[in-house]
Amino acid sequence: MCRHIAFLGPELPLGQLLVEPPHSLFRQSWAPRRQRYGTVNADGFGVGWYADGDPVPARYRRQGPIWADLSFADLARVVRSGAVLAAVRDATVAGADGEAAAAPYAAGPWLFSHNGAVRGWPETLAPLSLSLPAAELLSLEARCDSALLWALVLHRLREGDELSQALADTVREAAEAAPGSRLNLLLTDGETIAATAWGDTLWYLAEPGRRTVVASEPYDDDPHWREVPDHTLLAATRTDVLLTPLKEPTT
Repeated sequence: MCRHIAFLGPELPLGQLLVEPPHSLFRQSWAPRRQRYGTVNADGFGVGWYADGDPVPARYRRQGPIWADLSFADLARVVRSGAVLAAVRDATVAGADGEAAAAPYAAGPWLFSHNGAVRGWPETLAPLSLSLPAAELLSLEARCDSALLWALVLHRLREGDELSQALADTVREAAEAAPGSRLNLLLTDGETIAATAWGDTLWYLAEPGRRTVVASEPYDDDPHWREVPDHTLLAATRTDVLLTPLKEPTT
């Protein structure tokens, strides 16, 4: 459910990354090649990007399918960035919260996306919500599983955790509370990318010193794409990619 992508590299038009490749995120909204759950990602989409000299990213989100937004092609043609996170959505609960539930979620310098679904939502994660300060819980952007996962990640980031640690601890906690959940999380601050492969596909394309792309599935047939094993944490910059196994929670 959902497809997402993050990019660090030389500045380029959004369309060159998200629309033009033969199996781009745009095409994955109706014809994903490797999606394990669901077939169409038409319940919203969003793009977040960073401009030079501004650590706070901009976002463009809509509740409908990306192919139906006539303004997006114009925006993607002219907006340029060297750091991007984008997603197309297949909702866990159809119609829930519209645009507010479309990734990327954002706060400060961070952008976040979730590909997957929490099993037994919302009851299974209700105990975890009690760990959040009331103000953070009441300020949830949407009422879906992805929004609560983002709140849990964001709380850790604000407490000082690095991106990778915040994702890893949130996945372990959510997997223990809701076994069988699909928890592919994607996070960036414009300089680094952290991601988890937990129940669905994740790939990366790395050209050290030039670009790093992390995505639910390859957007072209470049042989240098590498699949991330399930239950793995990925941490990446423009020059390095590090994969670390994630252990199943003990019961």
